[in-house]
Amino acid sequence: MGHGAPGGKLIAKPSNKPVVDRTRVNDQIRGLQIRVIDDEGEQLGIMSPERALRDAEEQGLDLVEVAPKADPPVCRIMDYGKYRYEQKRRARDARKNQHTVTLKEIKYRPKIDTHDFDYKTNHVREFLSEGNKVKITIMFRGREMAHPEFGREILQRVLEGTQDLVTGDYNPMGSRLEGRNMSMVLSPVK
Repeated sequence: MGHGAPGGKLIAKPSNKPVVDRTRVNDQIRGLQIRVIDDEGEQLGIMSPERALRDAEEQGLDLVEVAPKADPPVCRIMDYGKYRYEQKRRARDARKNQHTVTLKEIKYRPKIDTHDFDYKTNHVREFLSEGNKVKITIMFRGREMAHPEFGREILQRVLEGTQDLVTGDYNPMGSRLEGRNMSMVLSPVK
C-alpha cells in the first residue's frame, strides 16, 4: 500500500489552481427562453437569447447569465468587464478584512531572569493584542524537573501580566509536566 492514508484510501489535497469563472456571456448562453433584466434592474420579460443579445449589443453592453439554475434562466444586460472587476475587488476586500487567528509560542525557563521575563511577557501581550492565541511553554532541564512548582509560578506571573488581554479561566497551579515541558494556551479577548 505505501502511499495515501491508512487503509489504502486516497486523500484529496486542496489544489492551488485558480477558480475558473463559469459565467456564461453573450453567445455562450443556451436555452430557448430566458428572463432578461436590463442594466437599471428593470425586468424586460421572457424572450429568446438571440433577441436579448441583440438588445444588449444595441446598448453596447453584454448579456450575462446571473441565475443559470432558475426556470427560465435569468440573464442581465450589463458591462461584463466592469462586473468582473467589481467581483474581484469585493473578494479582495473580504480577504483584506478577515483576520486569521494563529497560535504563537513563547518559551520560558524556570530560572528566568526578571528582565528576560518582562521582555517575553511584553511579546505575549503584543501577540494577544493582535488577536492571536499564545502558547506559553516552560522548558525544564535536568534537576529542574524535580520542581514543577517553579514552572507553575511563572505561568501564574504571565497570567497576571496579561490578565486584561485574555479571556477564559486558567489554572496554572493545575498544570502538569508533559515530558520536559509544561504549557498553557491563552486566548485573546475578542
